[in-house]
Amino acid sequence: MIVADEVAEALSAGRAVVALESTLLAHGLPAGRNREVATRLEAAVRGAGAVPATIAVLGGRARIGLSESELDRVCDPAAGLVKLSRRDLGPALALGRDGATTVAGTAALAAAAGIAVFGTGGLGGVHLGTGWDVSADLDVLAGTPVLVVCSGVKSILDIAATVEVLETRSVPVIGYRTDSFPAFYRRESNFTVPWRVDTPAAAATVVAAHFAHVPGRSGILLVNPVPAQHELDADLHDRLLAEGMKLVERRGIRGGDVTPVLLEHFHTASAGASLAANEALVLDNVRLAAAVAVELAPANSPQASTDVTDGRG
Repeated sequence: MIVADEVAEALSAGRAVVALESTLLAHGLPAGRNREVATRLEAAVRGAGAVPATIAVLGGRARIGLSESELDRVCDPAAGLVKLSRRDLGPALALGRDGATTVAGTAALAAAAGIAVFGTGGLGGVHLGTGWDVSADLDVLAGTPVLVVCSGVKSILDIAATVEVLETRSVPVIGYRTDSFPAFYRRESNFTVPWRVDTPAAAATVVAAHFAHVPGRSGILLVNPVPAQHELDADLHDRLLAEGMKLVERRGIRGGDVTPVLLEHFHTASAGASLAANEALVLDNVRLAAAVAVELAPANSPQASTDVTDGRG
């Protein structure tokens, strides 16, 4: 593992650090636009007072924090980075491969490096209509002590089953200024969150209590709805989802290939509206992650305290 000097210095000094994934850059956004987003994400973290640590595997070494040239490499389609979940890290390291880390891969490496806060777009979950197809993100979160800030799970997934798995795995789910579990492109789903906070300080209080006093090593999920002005129209969303599911079924696509195909259909058929929503929510999530990380940072103690309410009002 190679930890960038800036990240190592911040961790040593007890300052705030936020982990960022690389799969969004290598596989989730168009070439060119992905590099612009990489710059904006790191700038958003810095603007909130924290240090960004974009994570990837390059040349068979886990990199915690990337240089400008390494970000260029991650964002270059010709580089051929493979997608790395936690299960893929060992082979990639042993075989000297280049790879972009998913939520599961990023969370595992962040925790190993001593980074407790991770901002991303959406968590993986249970796939719709594909049998027992469950993202590794859920089990990794259940056993990795990291706060993941995201906009719930993608609405192309089975939200009901995903929420149930999170409960079964005893992963705390906290809504940020919402009582509804977000659905990525949509601010609300038909499912509530069990707990709610309304400030980064309150979120930090919950996270600190969970990591300090709750037995086990589970992570914690802070769900933050997509900004209202970027929410995808409900009718458009439902039409695109129905079309996408038919496309997946017709092509016989399964497993990890389902989500990229569905997302590509959303981006293309919505004339870029879903892509704009994706970028907006990721930026908002990393800003929130940075704000919580600043509250949690030992260098910024004592933490502010505020009320936490249960999701039943």
